[in-house]
Amino acid sequence: MQHSDVIILGGGLAGMTLALALDAHGVRCAVVDPVDPQKTIASDFDGRVSAISSSSYRLLDAIGVGQHLEGKGCPIRKIWVSDGLAPGTLDFTPGEDDDPLGIMFENRELRLALQAASRTAKTLDLHIPGRAAQAERDADSVRVTLEDGTALSASLLVAAEGRHSPTREAAHINAARWTYDEIAIVTAIHHEKPHDNVAYEIFYPDGPFALLPMLPGDRSAIVWTVPKKRAPALLALNERAFLAEIQKRIGGFLGEIGLAAPRSSFPLGFHHSARIVDTRLALVGDSGHGIHPVAGQGLNLGFRDVAALTEVLVDGMRLGLDPGDAQLLKRYDRWRSLDNLMVAGVSDSTIRLFGVRGKTASAVRRLGMRMIGKLPPLKDRIMHEARGESGARPKLLQGMEL
Repeated sequence: MQHSDVIILGGGLAGMTLALALDAHGVRCAVVDPVDPQKTIASDFDGRVSAISSSSYRLLDAIGVGQHLEGKGCPIRKIWVSDGLAPGTLDFTPGEDDDPLGIMFENRELRLALQAASRTAKTLDLHIPGRAAQAERDADSVRVTLEDGTALSASLLVAAEGRHSPTREAAHINAARWTYDEIAIVTAIHHEKPHDNVAYEIFYPDGPFALLPMLPGDRSAIVWTVPKKRAPALLALNERAFLAEIQKRIGGFLGEIGLAAPRSSFPLGFHHSARIVDTRLALVGDSGHGIHPVAGQGLNLGFRDVAALTEVLVDGMRLGLDPGDAQLLKRYDRWRSLDNLMVAGVSDSTIRLFGVRGKTASAVRRLGMRMIGKLPPLKDRIMHEARGESGARPKLLQGMEL
């Protein structure tokens, strides 16, 4: 039986980042994921991107991933928010010496960087592709048997399997959940005019339309939220008709446009676990919480989980505790619960607020945006949230050593 300190089920962006963070601090990890990594780093860009906050980038930099991302991301220097294309917009622009509001990366580039960093890891044990056939937990240890018969043991099991985590379900951890009657259409466009590092969030009654700046300066990713009943027809449009629909929502301010990636779509939902720990078990990322992509905070919440759990485990092991100690898991749960709940609540409330139809509701929203624009302290607070620089931050998110 192969023994590690921690077994991580799920080698996606959150799971692999946790493995590298722990490995960088001398914690032995085994990672199990059924997906062939070559499929996730295919050269064709699929339009999937992530806005990495400044604090999340500090985490990646601290664990040796940042060096593989240099020059691959597009900084967001401004966020432009509007209720449709009507007057009364709100923009967030940090000071010249401040960190950007985020950095846009293709998900493929993030995966490539994590793979590159894993090659120099000290004690990382990768079972990718590999699938857990059985997982057992008790007061003393964790045991996982893979489908190929490999037997693993550890002191702690981490579920980083995504929204439909079978490990969370097996642990009978209750979660508040609902589905939105919406589909997110994801693609990317080339455009005639440069984006100038501006991200646009345009709210329509049918759902938000996000334009996210990418490298080079004439390319942007699109996350377009549409009602489920309209999605099939939009996805079936020919390229010219589809671009015409996009141009209607942009209003032409980027000039002529063309498709830069295939179209894909995924359903939108919300879930928030009542707790993110159990006996020798911790949930990380989407296994514990899933939110609407409107604010681009989903992956960043997962990175905050990673930074907090890493700090809790490293501190505990230095005191002689094993990684699955109930005291450590309780500290992790307490540290992350409030932040996860608050961000989830804000994202859900934003969608519901901008989904209210009618001229009166639109006028009230535009008035609210103008008021926020005239209150610098409030704008600064929102920008701090976007950069992940509020609350009790783990040391790795501050660029500090553990």
